[in-house]
Amino acid sequence: MSEPILQTSGLRRAFTQGDATIHVLRGVDLSVMPGEIVALLGPSGSGKSTLLQAVGLLEGGFEGSIRLQGQEAAELDDEGRTRVRREALGFVYQFHHLLPEFNARENVILPQLVRGATPAEAATRADALLGKLGLADRLEHRPAKLSGGEQQRVAVARALANQPPLVLADEPTGNLDEATADTVLGEFLSLVRGEGTAALVATHNERLAKKMDRIVRLHEGVLQ
Repeated sequence: MSEPILQTSGLRRAFTQGDATIHVLRGVDLSVMPGEIVALLGPSGSGKSTLLQAVGLLEGGFEGSIRLQGQEAAELDDEGRTRVRREALGFVYQFHHLLPEFNARENVILPQLVRGATPAEAATRADALLGKLGLADRLEHRPAKLSGGEQQRVAVARALANQPPLVLADEPTGNLDEATADTVLGEFLSLVRGEGTAALVATHNERLAKKMDRIVRLHEGVLQ
């Protein structure tokens, strides 16, 4: 049996506000297997984003173990963490965070160039991904000329551009109306499954979570 693409053990995070200590994560044990799409379900403020920031190696201050592709995060220096984020992870946020001065194709090309792809290879990959997301006729449009759903589709393509083993998505449809959210999530899940990528998707929407392979629930900093 293959090992988890992501595994956390005893993951804890606390913040200090004045004299008070707020415990956001209270010992989270989580495994995501290669190719598995896991819904991280919980209400706003339950710690979903904090958990994703932890496993995405986006900030420090955590206690416990985070292993990505068998590599212990605590053993990595800053350069190593950057390398893991670049090579092993893709990110989709609630707000698309596209670069406004670049068009849809260019937003998907750029992370590939950083990874070392040639411009031709990156353009071919970008066009293929955006085409699968129904944006073949929007490649030259900048974000300001795209609808909210189209912008988020570009963000999905960008996250998958380098074929990461794991995509982390934080309320990826939370800023969309219900009909658009259903469409975008369906396309996201189809593309992720087609790529053979694993995904951990934070959401507060039970109906959307049921479309994924497995649901884990975060309540008061503990998985249930």
